[in-house]
Amino acid sequence: MNKTVKTDTGEIQELLIRMERNNNLVQRLSRKLGSYTCEPNNHSCFEKLDNLKRSFKVFKDQQNHILRLLQQKSQQVGQMEDQIIGHLERFKDLEKEIAAYMLSTNKYQ
Repeated sequence: MNKTVKTDTGEIQELLIRMERNNNLVQRLSRKLGSYTCEPNNHSCFEKLDNLKRSFKVFKDQQNHILRLLQQKSQQVGQMEDQIIGHLERFKDLEKEIAAYMLSTNKYQ
């Protein structure tokens, strides 16, 4: 039984490390979207950029919420595993949206 607890803790730690890496990547991509190379060039791109900015804010808020819960230890870390995995899935979706936006703004470069 002790091995199970250690394994679960190790898996949770791995998920938390992935969350932190994803957060850093989102911050870098957010800065990149603010650069001139990703300026929207039509109405559709303006809408996509606005949606991405909102998605960044939601992602950041969810990340902070999960980390706050973990720091308060109000819930068992093991019980939060589903919430953490869901957050990582949202990151994948956000990453796809960013890639689609960057392709649509850089199609002539």
